Amino acid sequence: MDHTKELETKSIGQLLLKYAVPAVISMVIMSVYNIADRIFIGQGVGPLAIAGLAITMPVMNVVNAFGSLVAIGSASRMSIVLGKKDVTWAENILGNSMLLTFLFGILYVGLGYLLMDNILTLFGATSGTLAYAKEYLMIVLPGMFLTSVSNNLTSLLRASGYPKKSMLIMVAGAAINMILDPLFIFVFHMGIAGAAWATTISMAISALLALIHFANKNSHIHFRTHGWRPRLYIFKNILLIGCSPFLMNIAASGVVALLNGQLIRYGGDLAVGTYGIVNTVCIFLVLFTIGVCQGMQPIVGYNYGAGHQHRLKEAFTLTMKINVLFMVVGAAICMIMPNLIINTFTSDAELIRMGTPAVRLLTVMFPLVGFQVTIAQFFQSIDKPWISILVSLGRQVIFLAPLCVLIPQFFVSAGYHGLTGIWTACAVCDVLGALLSLFFLIQQKKVFQIKER
Repeated sequence: MDHTKELETKSIGQLLLKYAVPAVISMVIMSVYNIADRIFIGQGVGPLAIAGLAITMPVMNVVNAFGSLVAIGSASRMSIVLGKKDVTWAENILGNSMLLTFLFGILYVGLGYLLMDNILTLFGATSGTLAYAKEYLMIVLPGMFLTSVSNNLTSLLRASGYPKKSMLIMVAGAAINMILDPLFIFVFHMGIAGAAWATTISMAISALLALIHFANKNSHIHFRTHGWRPRLYIFKNILLIGCSPFLMNIAASGVVALLNGQLIRYGGDLAVGTYGIVNTVCIFLVLFTIGVCQGMQPIVGYNYGAGHQHRLKEAFTLTMKINVLFMVVGAAICMIMPNLIINTFTSDAELIRMGTPAVRLLTVMFPLVGFQVTIAQFFQSIDKPWISILVSLGRQVIFLAPLCVLIPQFFVSAGYHGLTGIWTACAVCDVLGALLSLFFLIQQKKVFQIKER
């Protein structure tokens, strides 16, 4: 049964509700899992374990970059070709996306084990945090491959008209993870290794459930022999669109490595732990907006392929309003109750002291982040990846990388703490990134003005 026909007939509000709500629930559940993971580790293992976990984040970002490269690229292309009513092409995208997932999985798992100590040291591990980071990553690295499989297939589920099933698979994995986390950490006393095993097991289950759907011949789009034949033009299409989230995650990992070095310089290992906690809150807010954008993606992709520009504009405008409003509410909560947020993760007095101003400064400009994320995700969804790349890399590489070095130095010379300068640099980059996004939106306004074919 073809579940995609409604994408050009139903009202945009109804479609966004149907597609965005499951995606948001998935993102929120995954974010809650990440938060719970850090709470369990912080309360059950200790503050240095949180710092060690924070060190692994850029490594996991690199792995997620390869997963996003395939998942987002293949889902965006599938939505567009389904808008053109080409089922065979969509099945070829499904099979070729899996080939790319396996290829990249072999690459990053092999290199991860081979160069683990060097990589963790590069990303800021010290003698106090290296053992925790290595213990976690040794177990979770194969699980990250399973995460890539799951993310790719659940993205294709949404693109092929199954947003609710995509959500249920992701929620099932996160729920299992949250059950296993306290069991392994507090009952079996497995420490940070328990959190890693919980993640790996849960991702294996999610990947299996998604594979079962596409192996079912009753599914509108499913695995077929012709789909597994490597096609260079499909690899190219997937990788071009997926380049935006890939480069964004790679850049984020490099910037986090630089940021961790600055944090250690001005505040030591606990400053890295503080950023790990606050960044978890920031990721929660960003994941909501990404969830709404994931709901937007099949709608705008399909209607872009079908030539319905008025529906394209309506979906983009509604998504933008929702994301900016949510970020306003989220930033306001962080401004009002930063202590409550930090206390949830740790009872360590020094972490609480460092975290309070960090929460405020890192989230104060988040309404602008909602604006930026929506624009980047929109252009990525309509096969204009270079704009998404420039928007994403502009904030990370052009703005944040130099400013997180220069602004703390300025603060120290003015008699203020260097950590405050780091948090301020992040807020300034949110403003600059939004301005860059606005420039491209105005420059590409013609995409909404093309007449119906």
